[in-house]
Amino acid sequence: MGKAKILVVDDEPQIGKILTHSLSREGFDVVVATNGEEGLTLLEKEQPALAILDVMLPDMDGFELYQEIKKRCDLPVIFLTARSEEVDRLVGFRLGADDYQVKPFSPAELALRVKAVLRRHGDTTKNQEEVITYPQLKINRRTREVEAYGEKKELTAKEFDLLWLLASHPNQVFTRMQILNQVWNSDFYGDENTVTVHIRRLREKIEKNPAQPVFIKTVWGVGYKFELK
Repeated sequence: MGKAKILVVDDEPQIGKILTHSLSREGFDVVVATNGEEGLTLLEKEQPALAILDVMLPDMDGFELYQEIKKRCDLPVIFLTARSEEVDRLVGFRLGADDYQVKPFSPAELALRVKAVLRRHGDTTKNQEEVITYPQLKINRRTREVEAYGEKKELTAKEFDLLWLLASHPNQVFTRMQILNQVWNSDFYGDENTVTVHIRRLREKIEKNPAQPVFIKTVWGVGYKFELK
């Protein structure tokens, strides 16, 4: 099995060199582009496992590039920027980015973030177990049956897919946009409120007290997670 390939898109040559050096030491192959168009060309040619995108690029910003990438493939993305304003981070996460790193950064820390994102993304793409069992909750992926507090629950297709996504990644926080991308797929251009409505309906079916949920918790200002204590 070959090394995982990382695509870096940054118009600062020094950043490209630093990331090539640090990520190569961690066992990755690194390809570097200095603008968005070059990045898209390398995306098609090299088929990387992950992309690190600078927000400020000469031909298009990193958010625009991210959206172009998502039209082509489901690639995990880490944003890299010199700007530390919270609004930039929120824009990135609302788009569905996997992580965000502000310059100046520690190459060693970024390498750890790359590994963590690849590990999480790998969990969503490999064959997963067919049955998930937690105290008071059982989810069968093959039969699409759900049992909560000893009772079988009737879930719609989207409610089941939403529950499976969260429950198969316990304690991982998903933004509403990430949920839209993964449950409704990236071709769905809907309101993020769709996710809120489905979360509410799901809680009404599987939680003992939907107003004080045990399984699906809200992470204010970010999204939702399936809590496993």
